[in-house]
Amino acid sequence: MATKPISAAFAGPAGLAVLPALLSKPTPAVMGILNVTPDSFSDGGQFIAPELALAQARKLIADGADIIDIGAESTRPYGSQPVSADDELKRLKPVLADIIALGVPVSIDSMKSEVVAWALDQGAAVANDVWGLQRDPGMADIVAARGVPVIIMHNREHADPAIDIMKDIATFFTRSIEIAAKAGISSDSIVLDPGIGFGKVPEQNMMVLARLSELDTFRLPVLVGASRKRFISTVVPSEPQNRIGGSIAAHLIAAQNGARIIRAHDVAETVQALLVAAAIKGQQ
Repeated sequence: MATKPISAAFAGPAGLAVLPALLSKPTPAVMGILNVTPDSFSDGGQFIAPELALAQARKLIADGADIIDIGAESTRPYGSQPVSADDELKRLKPVLADIIALGVPVSIDSMKSEVVAWALDQGAAVANDVWGLQRDPGMADIVAARGVPVIIMHNREHADPAIDIMKDIATFFTRSIEIAAKAGISSDSIVLDPGIGFGKVPEQNMMVLARLSELDTFRLPVLVGASRKRFISTVVPSEPQNRIGGSIAAHLIAAQNGARIIRAHDVAETVQALLVAAAIKGQQ
């Protein structure tokens, strides 16, 4: 596949510098979610128009987002419709450059190496792969060639309530890290995401959050995205937009158990919760 010249904005060492900046914060960095999709579970269709996407990006930044994660294909496990790389690019092209120009690092949320390569060449700073380098055989090589950080997320085709989910996650991550190393991706550029809401029953999602510190054995930063996820509704029945309280509870537990990046729809509320929790803990 032919590629464009690598963007000078985040190629090589400059790209890798994004991750240390995020991890240097005294509280977990907050990744604001921006879906330019018609069918995402919580905000599908709200920001698909370029002007609305740009306005939402500005709001996320004003609310305190340290990085914006933009996706053009719904990756929710129930009911999402696969789209082609061309469709993803059609949704991204009218808006990505303007969002990057706002000055906050941008992560590209895609499982397709063609889309990730294009976005990184425009100046996106991070690749976010919901299949952890294990679905698209070209993804690891693209990340290695561009010299940017990668978020490796755990995923499964189907949930299995009978398995030890933490063992499954560890096995998955071990494989993904091997793929990354073979491609030449430095371990210093890897973030692990246990994939809350993906290939897990509700109880397993909560177990992952409770046992998150077990991932410390990988000695890599962990990202958690529990924002508005369906498992919250199994505790307190609620629609996605009414799950802010549950999202914050999950994210505070995640931060307590070692998460260094929190991926959230409701950035202002999440930033406030993390700062207040840290202030209270500082009085101990």
